[in-house]
Amino acid sequence: MSFVNICRDNNDPFYRYKMPLIISKIEGRGNGIRTAIMNTSDVARALSRPPVYIIKFFGFELGAQTSINEADDRYHVNGSHDSPKLQDLLDGFITKFVLCKACKNPETDIIVQKDGSLFRDCKACGKRTSIDLKHKLASYIAKNPPSTAKQGKKKAAATASANTGAADLNDEVNGSGSKSPADHNSDDEFSRFKAEASGINVNDRDDGWAADLSAEAVKARQKENEQSLSNLKLDDEDSDNAKFDEFGEWVADEDAEHNDVDIYKKAIDLGIAKKHRTVQVLAQTLFTEDIVDEIEEHAGLLKKLVTGEKHQKALLGGIERFVGLTHAELIPKIPKILHALYDEEILEEEIIISWGSKASKKYVDKDISKKVRKAAKPFIEWLEQAESESESESE
Repeated sequence: MSFVNICRDNNDPFYRYKMPLIISKIEGRGNGIRTAIMNTSDVARALSRPPVYIIKFFGFELGAQTSINEADDRYHVNGSHDSPKLQDLLDGFITKFVLCKACKNPETDIIVQKDGSLFRDCKACGKRTSIDLKHKLASYIAKNPPSTAKQGKKKAAATASANTGAADLNDEVNGSGSKSPADHNSDDEFSRFKAEASGINVNDRDDGWAADLSAEAVKARQKENEQSLSNLKLDDEDSDNAKFDEFGEWVADEDAEHNDVDIYKKAIDLGIAKKHRTVQVLAQTLFTEDIVDEIEEHAGLLKKLVTGEKHQKALLGGIERFVGLTHAELIPKIPKILHALYDEEILEEEIIISWGSKASKKYVDKDISKKVRKAAKPFIEWLEQAESESESESE
């Protein structure tokens, strides 16, 4: 998957706001021809806008009917439209409904006033800039405002957090870097995005179970997860749980703004930077519902802490608890999560295959463990097939 700057007029190589290029597919023929936008959700997540806004914008601009199935993550626009054309239209959407008029920063939220007027609230410069109500999408947004529910503690990390590399962490912690304090305060200096990432066709739909997303169920899972930070019995030589409790609570503090360097320094200060249990606690507290994107952003920190087989297994255990106990709606995304960790060379192929071969009640109960591994099956089969082909070639 290729990535480009959200503001494509910005040619700065260190510009940290990225989005995937639109991938489209022409379906049908004759009067029934239509265009499927295959990665609408990924693009929408990068822009922090609901996928339906993008599809509706395309429909209004092209004068075409649209088909939206959010449950199955399927989005269509009637007619034949190639990816470059849709990408150009998306630039118009970004200019009108995403970028701050004052600073051109995409870190904005749409605010709908009682009188129907729309504003972009910029987190970067603090200004509110108006949205042109003449566009048909403005009327749609006024009638269908974005969710105002409180997001996860690092929702903005999908676009704003720096991708701090392992070398940068060393420089920050040891004071050996030659950069000035001003340089270290710049997220742009640490941003690293892949130009290409291999993709796997994985269906995100739930294959036989439904997550209970009621307020009571979510609250119960969160309480269980919080208790687990102090109650887990792991085969760790350090029996003092207080340090791990402190670390987990510190990372999970929603009112604090901790970057990767801060987190690594905290682990060092507590004397747990080399402990595998630290990785498990981090997996349960570092990520939000946007974990797939956040793995790339925190790859430097994870590589610094995950130094052996035990650490990799602890990371998988933490991920298992994260999706199994507090974010059951993410279980179908396990293949993408594993692929991101594998792609960043944080998890090794053998460890993932071994983990997926047998359910375990070490981190969660066996039923949840089975569900997580069932969801992971497409990616594990892909790894096994690749390994088999590699062995055949070597013979």
